[in-house]
Amino acid sequence: MNGGDEVAAATPAGPPPPLEWKFSQVFGERTAGEELQEVDIISAIEFDKTGDHLATGDRGGRVVLFERTDTKDHGGSRRDLERMDYPITRHPEFRYKTEFQSHEPEVQEKKVKKISEMNVDPSKAVGNGSVASSSNSSAPKPYLANGGCTDRLNNSPGNDFSIPAGGFPSLRLPVVTSAETSLVARCRRVYAHAHDYHINSISNNSDGETFISADDLRINLWNLEISNQSFNIVDVKPANMEDLTEVITSAEFHPNQCNMLAYSSSKGSIRLIDLRQSALCDSHAKLFEEQEAPGSRSFFTEIIASISDIKFAKDGRYLLSRDYMTLKLCDLYENDSIFDKFECCLSGDGSRVATGSYSNLFRVFGCSPGSTETTTLEASKNPMRRQVQTPSRPSRSLTTLTRVVRRGLGAESPGVDANGNSFDSATKLLHLAWHPTENSIACAAANSLYMYYA
Repeated sequence: MNGGDEVAAATPAGPPPPLEWKFSQVFGERTAGEELQEVDIISAIEFDKTGDHLATGDRGGRVVLFERTDTKDHGGSRRDLERMDYPITRHPEFRYKTEFQSHEPEVQEKKVKKISEMNVDPSKAVGNGSVASSSNSSAPKPYLANGGCTDRLNNSPGNDFSIPAGGFPSLRLPVVTSAETSLVARCRRVYAHAHDYHINSISNNSDGETFISADDLRINLWNLEISNQSFNIVDVKPANMEDLTEVITSAEFHPNQCNMLAYSSSKGSIRLIDLRQSALCDSHAKLFEEQEAPGSRSFFTEIIASISDIKFAKDGRYLLSRDYMTLKLCDLYENDSIFDKFECCLSGDGSRVATGSYSNLFRVFGCSPGSTETTTLEASKNPMRRQVQTPSRPSRSLTTLTRVVRRGLGAESPGVDANGNSFDSATKLLHLAWHPTENSIACAAANSLYMYYA
């Protein structure tokens, strides 16, 4: 009590309410019975930092750019309009902008090399253009998609006439009209001859001057302006390849600290390295790894321990990882599904995470303290069409990397997970991306691009 005024004790804010996800758009949806071409399967998907552009890459080497259209009517972003209490009557909407061929697919042993990583950087735009970088098996390439407006003169007089004295009584002046914008993609640089194995990661540095490219055994540091030279900062290749025990599976720069980056391995470990320590990062600044229980090691546990994707939160505080066991575990080794590499993503505010699954399903989890939000959606025009039993969520902290290894891999019947839900291993949602500032998710199911908002 102070001067007759009561001071109420501040109560901690509870977790945010669960989001209600709705279908927004789909591009390239297959009709019933339509045959799926291997080169049309989407292999990468990424928003730019503003969220106004979306890029996808497929196994045929094509990069398709989409631009947002719903913000142009009101002249501001959705978040800005919400802050001004402006009524939002339309959902986030994108349209096709342009596409280009990043590289020609090289066929070797009936396997098509795919675009494995892609970054869209609006800060490097020139004029109305956006920069997208892609990689095939061994060479990352940046592209500039720039629009040029073609002007033409209508009804302009020729040069073989003279102007009489006093001019013309009725003179028609030339009229300048603007033609349709034409977008042309040009390959700006090719960073070649630095990798002997398939590139699995490309990550831009926050300094805007450098980026990394990673394959199974090496991580190289590049300067954006120098394409014929790179610095090898991580090398796990042994002198004798028979002694090889783990490979690099993913790598990413810290979003804010240009000297920090992390990479994951097939043994389930994540190493955080500091470029200030040494030029060759043989030692790590921090290691995230869970010790295996004695006697639990087997052929299958080593495969499912492999981390397929890592992502930093926007503020750089959290590091999210995905291995096979974070979803459902069944005996799928006969059709190589155990090697599927599912991606993960975080919301812009870091309060939610999402990842894909089989049967074209993806899940959204709340990670705020006290949150129990768990939503399962299907990549279709009706995302809530399939109601499945929500998997149990043990109480865990995001600051600790955990992994559950379940015994008896062959005990489950094929096509049924641990919660009794049937699934289809032939339809899988591997790639998805969260809008950097809004609750909007873009996900790829084979050759179809689905978008959802909440």
